[in-house]
Amino acid sequence: MTEDSKAGATPQPDNPNAAAAGPYPTQDISAVQPGRPGQAHGYPGPAPQEAPRPSIWQQRMSHNPTQPFPGPESGPEYTQPSYAPPIPPGGPYPGAVFNAHPQQPQLEPARRPVRTGLVVGAVALALVSGGVGGAVGSLVTRSDNGRAVVTNALDAPKPNVSNVTNAPAGSTQAVAQKVLPSVVMIKVASNRAQGEGSGVVLSSDGLILTNNHVASGGGVNAKMEVAFADGTTAPATLVGADPVSDLAVIKVQGKDGLTPIELGTSSNLAVGQSVIAIGSPLGLAGTVTTGIVSALNRPVSTNGEGTPSQVQPVIDAIQTDAAINPGNSGGALVDGSGKLIGINTAIASLGGEATGQQSGSIGLGFAIPVDQARRVAEELIKTGHATYAQIGIKLRPQDTAARVLEATPDGPAAKAGIPAGSIITKVDSRTIDSGDALIAAVRSHQPGDKVKITYTDEQGNNPKTVEVTLSGAAADGGR
Repeated sequence: MTEDSKAGATPQPDNPNAAAAGPYPTQDISAVQPGRPGQAHGYPGPAPQEAPRPSIWQQRMSHNPTQPFPGPESGPEYTQPSYAPPIPPGGPYPGAVFNAHPQQPQLEPARRPVRTGLVVGAVALALVSGGVGGAVGSLVTRSDNGRAVVTNALDAPKPNVSNVTNAPAGSTQAVAQKVLPSVVMIKVASNRAQGEGSGVVLSSDGLILTNNHVASGGGVNAKMEVAFADGTTAPATLVGADPVSDLAVIKVQGKDGLTPIELGTSSNLAVGQSVIAIGSPLGLAGTVTTGIVSALNRPVSTNGEGTPSQVQPVIDAIQTDAAINPGNSGGALVDGSGKLIGINTAIASLGGEATGQQSGSIGLGFAIPVDQARRVAEELIKTGHATYAQIGIKLRPQDTAARVLEATPDGPAAKAGIPAGSIITKVDSRTIDSGDALIAAVRSHQPGDKVKITYTDEQGNNPKTVEVTLSGAAADGGR
């Protein structure tokens, strides 16, 4: 499959080593402009023929709680103030008063409603404080001379509490205790570059799964060192790497008795599900952050180290708002039971690369689903390289529709009768709205899978659905 490079804002690998693959253009987002301050209504005086009535705020403050609370009476003299944002300090209209009825006199200062609101809040706070005060007062005793006996928290003995053993099952604390021994920091150094990434332990004898852009970021002759949760380190060598999926497996030397991570599944994840990210952002090993699954099946285009020029690396990613920063690459994204559901690989950035700096987390992180990572890791361990599924068409990844420019002769699409010029709209039940979305959907499968492809003509009419058997291709990133 031939794909053009992705244009526009691009999520970047969250490891500084990936900078060697080229700059990552970003998209500036304008700051949100503050809204114009609201207006407060004026308070006209009472009718001449009647005695002054209490304001609605006086009614609220003096109201008998055993009676229904009186609502505002009708008539202009009981106009309530509107609840609009106050004029910010140094705002565009310093000292100005906005009156909804300029033809009538304003009897109170414009800030009076705010002060009154604070009084109401103070009353509510006092009620709460009163309840607490009663409980505290019962702890105070008096000596024989009438003076209060002073107690001090510093005089109390240190409690015998074990925060480790008391971690509730399913809590972030319990998950961290379970997963931290299975997550490592990977240091890569060469004459070309140096940096840190993360990885997860696959086997007790030292197989480690990480990102390709971590393992290959230092170049061919780079040295790798793995730091474990117990503080020990060991050198490592590359077993195999796949730049298309951005995954790699390395092997540490002279280590055994390691704790392999427990693999989960990414096939039944749900948006909103709680997740925990563990890795070594900015060299801070064993960092734990929490968040949720923000989205699924997110096509994310990255520039992988050593990727063949004719292949565009596109990840069918899990999106999360758990804080992921440079150095988290290759680390674990786990569910509430501590099972691996993804390999953290990229973050979206607001900017910084133009000045040679890399931006940190803005709540948009991306992870490779564990089902894909498991398949690729098995192939890398067995053969040193991995395969990926393809449908046998040429398209432009940046297009907002998956338009078939050409169907490869005798390829899966051509055999199924998908003609050039048609627009692919679905893979099974998954909606396809761009070239990248089609690439990600196809690569989420493995070679030999049968999928149903829905396509239309060039005008988007006459939809048809055919069955396609995906073929396989290999990107030789192993050694």
